[in-house]
Amino acid sequence: MLEEQASAAGLKGFLTGNYVETLGLLPALTMLMLLAFIVHIDHYIRADLKKTMRIIILALFSLILQNFLEYRLATGEVQWLARTLTAVYGYAIRPVILILFMRIIAPRKRFGWAWALAGVNAAVNATALFSHICFWISEDNHYHGGPLSGCCLYVSVILLVWLFVLSIRVFAPYKRKETWVPILVLALIVGGVILDKNVGLLPQPITYLTLAVIISCVAYYIWLHLQFVREHEQALQAEQRIQIMMTQIQPHFLYNTIATIRALCRRDAEKAGEVAEQFGDYLRQNLDSLNIVGLIPFQKELEHTKIYAEIEMVRFENIRVEYDIQDDRFSLPPLTLQPLVENAIRHGVRIREEGIVRVSTRNTEAGHEIVVWDNGAGFDVSKIDAAEGTHIGIRNVRERIERMCGGTLKVESAIGEGTAVTMTIPIQEKAEA
Repeated sequence: MLEEQASAAGLKGFLTGNYVETLGLLPALTMLMLLAFIVHIDHYIRADLKKTMRIIILALFSLILQNFLEYRLATGEVQWLARTLTAVYGYAIRPVILILFMRIIAPRKRFGWAWALAGVNAAVNATALFSHICFWISEDNHYHGGPLSGCCLYVSVILLVWLFVLSIRVFAPYKRKETWVPILVLALIVGGVILDKNVGLLPQPITYLTLAVIISCVAYYIWLHLQFVREHEQALQAEQRIQIMMTQIQPHFLYNTIATIRALCRRDAEKAGEVAEQFGDYLRQNLDSLNIVGLIPFQKELEHTKIYAEIEMVRFENIRVEYDIQDDRFSLPPLTLQPLVENAIRHGVRIREEGIVRVSTRNTEAGHEIVVWDNGAGFDVSKIDAAEGTHIGIRNVRERIERMCGGTLKVESAIGEGTAVTMTIPIQEKAEA
């Protein structure tokens, strides 16, 4: 009877111990399974990076299993071969995961020397199967380190240092906050090693280092998305610059300008040469705008606008463009003022016997104010946000003003009376704030 009670108590204690230990693994396992699912359904990460993330996740699953098995073997009956093989695998896989992190940062590098170090580390730890040069498990099931017991640690330190250097080299030029993610990951891994050395001697089914590496994997996935967002924004900006340039170089404007130059050649060769030179400057500045990512001085945009206006005033003698520039010491996105003047001429003042477009600037409390006014036909401002229409230039200008410098664009128009478009560019200090 006493023997049966003792057996039942032992079985209950064993099951309870397993339950508690397994419960301790649930947070790490849940985090990894959730990450694996998200990576699987994510269509935004590049295929090579997704493959590397999947390999890292599989390696981490195996590392959790290794931690748990090593813990069970260390606290149970002596099983020399099983515990030695488990320990060898644990020491061998850690540097591999660090190399995979390096592949996330620089996917085009092969890191042959790093894989060679990982191979040497695995070979050195595998000597535990037939010698005591690295480590061995004694008959009382205790771990003992040999002369080369620090091989995994030394190799990992070398890889961590290189991971830090690689992070600085690859991402420091971007000067963005997300570039600190790889560096914080290094600190997290080092913290896991320190915790294992100081408090990790207590019985636990999973080491602090393994938890740190799992959290690092999640951080790298988030970081990958931050990089995707940055690259996607750059691609959108480049595409938008091309679209804006194409909207400014309309075929009818090209043909009409060439026809104007040809007609001038017959009656005023000097004027024809002047217009041809202006037309060349106009095309060159439109093409140059493709390579400009940030803001440009207002004076440069005003110069481009004046060139366009001069060409149009040669074509249409009933049009006059006036300027009242009281403030010109600020910057704005390229191709913002010129499209507004073009819109005023093409859709506004051409119908007038005396069409007037006036460009004025001044410095106000709200910021640098630019007004493009015309006495043209006017239009219904509610149609600006229509999916299609003649006001796509205004929409593009407004979107870039808002996104690139925190400015605003307001349109006021009365049919038959004219239109006034007001852009406000915040003063630099306010925009930075």
